[in-house]
Amino acid sequence: MTIKLNNHTEAYENARKNYAEVVKNENSTPEQIETAWNEMQGELVNSLKSQITEQINIDNADRSVLVARGANVLTSKEMKFFNEVVQSDGFTSEVILPETTVDRIFEDLITDHPLLSEINLRNAGLLTRIIKSEAEGAAVWGKVFGEIKGQLDAAFKEENITQSKLTAFVVLPKDLEKFGPAWVEAYVRAQIVETFAVALEKAFINGAGPVKDEPIGLIRDLEAPVDQTNGHAKKSIEGTLTFADSKTTVKELSGVMKYLSTKSNGKAVNVSGKVVLVVNPVDSWDVKALYTFLNANGVYMTALPFNLRIAESVFQTQGELLAFVNDRYDAYTGGGVEVKKYDQTLALDDCNLYTAKQFAFGKADDNKAAAIYTLAVTEPAGA
Repeated sequence: MTIKLNNHTEAYENARKNYAEVVKNENSTPEQIETAWNEMQGELVNSLKSQITEQINIDNADRSVLVARGANVLTSKEMKFFNEVVQSDGFTSEVILPETTVDRIFEDLITDHPLLSEINLRNAGLLTRIIKSEAEGAAVWGKVFGEIKGQLDAAFKEENITQSKLTAFVVLPKDLEKFGPAWVEAYVRAQIVETFAVALEKAFINGAGPVKDEPIGLIRDLEAPVDQTNGHAKKSIEGTLTFADSKTTVKELSGVMKYLSTKSNGKAVNVSGKVVLVVNPVDSWDVKALYTFLNANGVYMTALPFNLRIAESVFQTQGELLAFVNDRYDAYTGGGVEVKKYDQTLALDDCNLYTAKQFAFGKADDNKAAAIYTLAVTEPAGA
């Protein structure tokens, strides 16, 4: 059984939404962004402690039952590692989390945050290059004794990549002896998952690129000149979506599918079942309200034409919709999660502060892997 702490308090959810609004506002100062980030982290710590306290009370009553059933929450390596953390009131030196814990961090990232699952996020070690191939060119006909190398050069291409370092803060109470190693592992993992998820979701949508030490987000223009101060420019709006009625919706969304069905070089690409629509949570209800119906089994279903799926993100600009092909964006995390003590002064009472570090990379295959639309949902006639 893996302990998961994802039933966050309303205060944390509000702080997370506030942080998203601040970072989306181009007029926000670095000080305002830092303040919003710190407030979000503070509420995350409060939320996790509240959940652990509540669950420990329940688990104390269930412990004998779990032991009788042979439940093993942590592996022996994890148990030893986090038991030492408990006994020493924190991480005593720079460490790399156990591989099994890192695996669960990655699993939780893509299961608890649907956009990261849709974007095909992969854990791939420390990457320095990607080898890509055109499906059409990877197998070619030729003479029996014909030249091969030239065919391979044309079919495959190598792209050097620059990963960005993603650092999160891990806040551990000094009175760790109140928690067993299983809860410390869950506490650390939940903090890293939530903090990484917020940062990755923001970057994979809005990241300005290497100039800002970030991935290149889906909204960024890969063909426009790169500003050496602000990074990649935002793409132009491709059109407007109204979802006015069924006929209009089919026409509008078929236009989206048609646009995404060709690469920047003009070659066709199969996008059936691969297109995701990213909307702000506020806007998602406007779309869902129009396309939610009661089926024959008495269950409400939300369905859009062409097997399109909706993913919500607080980092998506309200009033706009981002459509992207989910296997045409390279999104990777790499390397083990390193944790070390944060020695600089920070006003956190009764807590020890650490940093958790990992690497990440994100970039679309080309400029037509994603498109931005103005969202102008209208009430249906007779509503």
